[in-house]
Amino acid sequence: MQITPCNSYDARVVDVRILCPPGGRSVFKIYYVSIVGRDDPSRCEWAHCEQTVAQFESRLVNTGLEGVGFVTAFPHITKIFRYAPSVEILQHVTALNTVTFEPIDLARDEGYMEFACYAEAALAADEYHAWAVAETVDEYLAYTSDFKKAPVVSNTKLAEYWAT
Repeated sequence: MQITPCNSYDARVVDVRILCPPGGRSVFKIYYVSIVGRDDPSRCEWAHCEQTVAQFESRLVNTGLEGVGFVTAFPHITKIFRYAPSVEILQHVTALNTVTFEPIDLARDEGYMEFACYAEAALAADEYHAWAVAETVDEYLAYTSDFKKAPVVSNTKLAEYWAT
């Protein structure tokens, strides 16, 4: 196995909003997430990037987004999670570049797919649980995850383990 070094990771949920695309039925919770402490804050922190939250939302609302779910929006990548229209016990996910809105392929090495970083995984778990226990979409939408911080203590443990 080839281990590649990665950046440190300390994600913070900085805002949560509701987005209702045109048509009146679709609705998504948007979790705005920043990764703090990296060399280029304009790429990783909402407070330092060129695009505002309002600009992002006005562009996202017009993408044809449809369904019910949530969004994890970082300044450099956005993932849209929706409850599958064909089998609503599943979550679909797609990714796009937050700046250009170009799709991002989640395929990774050796036939794997990227699922989520720590903040996305924690938010997905909270949102999935809320979906599972809610009796109605309105009840689900009333819930917002209280997850706020996602520091990864060590971003080298796999490399260290594999090297021994």
